[in-house]
Amino acid sequence: MIAPDPRGALAPADRIICALDLPSLGEALRLVDTLEGRIRWYKIGMELFTREGPPVVEAVLQRGGGVFLDLKYHDIPATAERAVEAAGALGVSLLTVHAAGGPAMLEACARGRDRCKTPPAILAVTVLTSLDAEALAAIGVGRPVEEQVLAAAALAKEAGLDGIVASPREVAKLRPALGGDMLIVTPGVRLASGTHDDHARAETPQTAISDGADLLVVGRPIRDAADPKVAAQVFAQAVEQGASFSKK
Repeated sequence: MIAPDPRGALAPADRIICALDLPSLGEALRLVDTLEGRIRWYKIGMELFTREGPPVVEAVLQRGGGVFLDLKYHDIPATAERAVEAAGALGVSLLTVHAAGGPAMLEACARGRDRCKTPPAILAVTVLTSLDAEALAAIGVGRPVEEQVLAAAALAKEAGLDGIVASPREVAKLRPALGGDMLIVTPGVRLASGTHDDHARAETPQTAISDGADLLVVGRPIRDAADPKVAAQVFAQAVEQGASFSKK
């Protein structure tokens, strides 16, 4: 099974990225095996990558999954540039950098991407979904959340990156601002009947997709479900509903 192209037309199930936020390679691969045929994208974040390193990327790729490496690079331009190039060599399809790294860092990341044999799509993280206006003020950001997200997205576009990561609450404003070429990847999606966990700006999959999101990151609602395959199917159905809303 070949992973889909994040830049191309995707079936509803292929628009869901399952977050492998698990403490070991074995647990992560058991979830990947459980979800075979239902999920084709997997997010490898800081916890799992720090414990297991590149072998976890290789193992997911061997199973035909597409890898979203979510390490949120944020460093001086030269270091971030080399990190992006190294990630591309691993075969990941998507990776994250922090828009807060500034224009020079984002442009350096684009240069690193362009040297890759198979360039990954670089996504700039705008404002973490766990942050609200009060949290932004505490770190010295005086703009309202939505304004900060839009400003960060504009930096990413100007630097030549491939897309952004933002909460579903901002997608409706982001899509017209970014146009149709940039990817919008949205964590913090929850079913109407579910809890928001630690996402301060959560929304439903239907709303995120109908507003213009391309890919949705889903962790606990699938990973911790009694039957992850059923949960993945429910989210795929929600994505399909959202896509039908957007066409009306």
